[in-house]
Amino acid sequence: MKFDTIIIGGGLCGLTAGIELSRKGQKCLIVSSGQSALHFFSGSFELCSLSDNPYEAMAFFDEIHPYSMIGLERVRELSAQVKPFFKEIGISLKGVKDANHWRITPLGVLKRAWLTMDEYATIPSDGIIPWKKGALLNIDGFLDFHPSYIAGGLSGMGVETVIKVISLPELERLRLNPTEMRSTNIAKTLTGDLVRVLAARINEHAKDVDAIFMPAVVGLDGCSDVVRLKEYVDRPLHFLSTLPPSVPGIRLQLMLKRYFQKLGGTYMLGDSVTGGVFEGDRLKAVITRNHEDFRFEADNFILASGSMFSKGLVSDMDTVREPVFGLDVDFLAGRSRWYDKNIFEAQPYMTFGVSAGKDFHVLRNGICVPNLYAAGSVLSGFNALKEGSGAGVSILTALHVSSLILNAAITS
Repeated sequence: MKFDTIIIGGGLCGLTAGIELSRKGQKCLIVSSGQSALHFFSGSFELCSLSDNPYEAMAFFDEIHPYSMIGLERVRELSAQVKPFFKEIGISLKGVKDANHWRITPLGVLKRAWLTMDEYATIPSDGIIPWKKGALLNIDGFLDFHPSYIAGGLSGMGVETVIKVISLPELERLRLNPTEMRSTNIAKTLTGDLVRVLAARINEHAKDVDAIFMPAVVGLDGCSDVVRLKEYVDRPLHFLSTLPPSVPGIRLQLMLKRYFQKLGGTYMLGDSVTGGVFEGDRLKAVITRNHEDFRFEADNFILASGSMFSKGLVSDMDTVREPVFGLDVDFLAGRSRWYDKNIFEAQPYMTFGVSAGKDFHVLRNGICVPNLYAAGSVLSGFNALKEGSGAGVSILTALHVSSLILNAAITS
């Protein structure tokens, strides 16, 4: 089978690249092993969370940082494309290009974010709280949401908060087994006609408050249930993050996947690339676990397999490896240098990743592979956790690499 571009990894980065290339007429294949980091999605995208202005700290990043490799002017240009990109897919985001805002974490503390799904509670960067009194609701028996922490955080911000519990007979079967009372199972139940029933129960607690807050457990398969629920509720309704799995994250992945397939892309779920066929310095084809007898050929390839978290990188006692193609990896020699004993400090291992040149071509035994690009969290040179840059690197490198491939196709 021959494609224009094959993408290894079906998370945020891989799907963004696949959609961008397919929109421009390329025949694309995405090979995805299944669950991605989107299943742990907070509802917000971060570009750089070190200050209120997401671009302020970028001038001080090392030259191997993905943003530095893209170029700061190009980063600003690509950033302006993100909201329209997701709007086209059906995902509405709030936030502005040049400023961060605040989101509320599951522990009730504020954390900077760049763009956030419309239904989530956010606070402007100036810290002015838009609510005086709120009702914080939870689903009876749902243990992956902790209202007491969140209420404490809201109260500390000056929001008078009352905690209420909603009980629905339709969820009784899930409550019989605590392991079944998970966000995704609740969302599978709270759909269709039950959205109006849920709204009626919420409205019982909507009197004398400025806003309603509840866990993000609605809208697994699309945005329609969320839109309807907000329409039926008498007060402004805001979702808050739960512990994983993330309902909005799974919804986001499903919507990206469907849009990619609508554009004509091929999405191989539950498979993984096990190796490649090289001719000279170029990658000719890949082989997958479920199709060992087939070679999937392409003109270009994008490695968007993720970091150690997604097994895009693997480690043993003294080495960090890229397991698919044996690519060169940037890491520190000596395992004791991989971490800081103070868990609140920046951990060096978070910056480990695949070595890439200026145009995001990877290196294999020190030699550039001109048709194999790396994008997203598999790259080295940035600390997504400390910088608050994970989603931004995934999206912007995907868009940038896609443009490099498209421009090369035009000039060839």
